[in-house]
Amino acid sequence: MSDTIAEIRLPTQELRNDIPFYTKVLGMKMDMIYPADDPRTAVFSGHGLRLRIEKGAQESPGTIRILTEDPDGFAEGQRRLTAPNGTRVEIEERHPPMVMPETVHSFVVRRLKDQAPWIIGRAGMHYRDLVPDRLGGSIIASHIRIPDGGPVPDMVHFHRVGFQLIFCIHGWVDVVYEDQGDKMRLTAGDCFIQPPEIRHRVLEASDNVQVIEIGVPAEHVTEIDHEMTLPTPDYRPEREWQGQRFVYNRAEGAEWVPFRLPGYICRDTTIAENTKGVAGVQVVRRGDGAPQWAAHDTDIHFTFVMNGTVTLEGEGREPYQLEQGDAFVIPPGMKTRLSEPSQDVELLEVTLPGVFNTTLGQ
Repeated sequence: MSDTIAEIRLPTQELRNDIPFYTKVLGMKMDMIYPADDPRTAVFSGHGLRLRIEKGAQESPGTIRILTEDPDGFAEGQRRLTAPNGTRVEIEERHPPMVMPETVHSFVVRRLKDQAPWIIGRAGMHYRDLVPDRLGGSIIASHIRIPDGGPVPDMVHFHRVGFQLIFCIHGWVDVVYEDQGDKMRLTAGDCFIQPPEIRHRVLEASDNVQVIEIGVPAEHVTEIDHEMTLPTPDYRPEREWQGQRFVYNRAEGAEWVPFRLPGYICRDTTIAENTKGVAGVQVVRRGDGAPQWAAHDTDIHFTFVMNGTVTLEGEGREPYQLEQGDAFVIPPGMKTRLSEPSQDVELLEVTLPGVFNTTLGQ
């Protein structure tokens, strides 16, 4: 059985001028040329691409992007070229370094009752943006839901990201991860951190499962891995991806200790330890004592209200009465107080970096 081959057709006015460019400059092979007495069509292949250059074709010349591990050694280091037939050629890094934008600090409050739109994203999931300005591109915080339970149409994939948290707030979801054994079920109160580039696949979800997903930076690439099959045969819980370990932290049986802010208790998800301080994640509940004014010096400080109510007070600001589904970001140095917490209040706090200083007092 013969293979199916796809070609991209491009126009030319004079084929003989294109042959040396595509073969010598771009390093492609010429697979076909005809007719012999007055060639009007040639086919070139290389770099995962097959081009049909045809005299008089009606298509526009278009743009070819060539991704290579050594852009300085390709086409004599030229990054932008134009072929004789008018096709533009861009030479780029195969895996460009991830750029972490400088944080644009702001005080952000996002309320569920403000009716921010749900956007249908990858694999049919619904996304609600919790930090609309994304702090200058440094973070994306999403409230994600899958309305209808059952198998999820997902593929093995990974993210080129600096940090990524998945925290379940309702329902359950089954996910399988590279070198972490069989599928794992995330239920309300549980969380994963997905180290940079760990392969994974979402398998199945309950009706109306909801998670909070934090990604740094805001814009990062998701790639499909067509070769790997999950689960993988090896179980390697100590493996690191770019210095970070996979974390599966469960709410059941957690130890609760005094929080950094008076009047509250918390459970540590071990994420600061396993990311070597890149990020910290705490689950916070009401404790003994009165809440106090405080300020912090961490770069990013995000909080989501998972249950109950609390009042967010900020210097020079009107108080915000917050309830389940609301979120806020506090910039470094700003004095705030979380007052009047309900007995059932539960907060998700995410900070980058994970280790920072808190100053109490107004």
